[in-house]
Amino acid sequence: MKCLTEDQLKTYERDGYIVLNLLTENEVDELSKEYDAIFARHNKDDMEATWSGDWNKQREKTEVYSIHALQLYSAVFTRLLLHEKILDACEDVIGTSNIVLHHTKAHKKPPGTGSPFPMHQDYHYFPHKKDSMVAVFVSLDDARPENGGLCVYPGSHKLGPQKDCSDNPLTHYVDQSRFSLENATPLTLDKGQVLIFSYLLVHGSYNNTSRHDRRMYLMQMYSGDDAPLGNEEIRPCQTMVLRGERMIGGTSVWRPAILQDKINKKKEVGAPM
Repeated sequence: MKCLTEDQLKTYERDGYIVLNLLTENEVDELSKEYDAIFARHNKDDMEATWSGDWNKQREKTEVYSIHALQLYSAVFTRLLLHEKILDACEDVIGTSNIVLHHTKAHKKPPGTGSPFPMHQDYHYFPHKKDSMVAVFVSLDDARPENGGLCVYPGSHKLGPQKDCSDNPLTHYVDQSRFSLENATPLTLDKGQVLIFSYLLVHGSYNNTSRHDRRMYLMQMYSGDDAPLGNEEIRPCQTMVLRGERMIGGTSVWRPAILQDKINKKKEVGAPM
C-alpha cells in the first residue's frame, strides 16, 4: 500500500471512512487563504445551497454557501487534486492506481445559522456501476457538532444503496426516521485533517450554532474503470485523470443529462439529429 497501514485499511473497510493527516501546516494555510479569497469574490446571494425537501420543514431557516470547482479559480486547488499523499490514500482505499475526478465543491457554513444536511448517500446523485466513488473531505476549520461538523452511520456503506426518500428531484436523502441526524455518530476533525469516505456511507451534518464559520472542501474521485449508471450531467473537469489512466473508451459517450433528453426526444419523434 502507498499510504495507509493495514489497520487503517481495515478501519476504512469496516466503517466506510478514515480520518488522515496528509497536509502540512503551510499547505493548509495556503488553502485557507485562497478559499477565503474565492468566496470574497462571489455574491453571497448566488451561493445559497441549503437543501430543500420535507426533511427540514420543522427546522428554522438556515443557510450554507457553496461554490463548485474551486480549481477553476485558483491553481492552489488544481495542485491539491494532484496531491501525492491524497492520491496515495485514495489508491489504497479504491484499490487501483487509476484515479479519475468526478467533481469538487466547497461548503461554508456561517456562524449561528449554518444549515444542517440531512442523512444521505452521495450515491443517489451520481450512481456508478462499481461503486468505487470516494469523497475526499478537507476540513479547513476544526469541525465539531456545535459548528456544523459531519456525522455518520459507521458501516452503513455495507448496506448498499438505500431508498431515496426525498420529495424534491434536486436533493436526495435517506429515511430520516431510520437514519436520524440525532442518532448519528459525530465526527471530530481538526483543521487540516482529511476524511475519506465511501459514497455509500450514510452521512450528514449539524447546524452551525457557534460563533465561527465552518469551511470544507470536497473532491469526489473514482476508479478509472468505473462508469456511471445511465446519463448524468457533466461537471467541470469531470473525467480528468488524476493518476494512471481512464480505462473507459470506445462507444462510451457521457453527455449532460439535458442534452441526452433532447437526443432521446428527437429519436422518439423521428426528428433529424
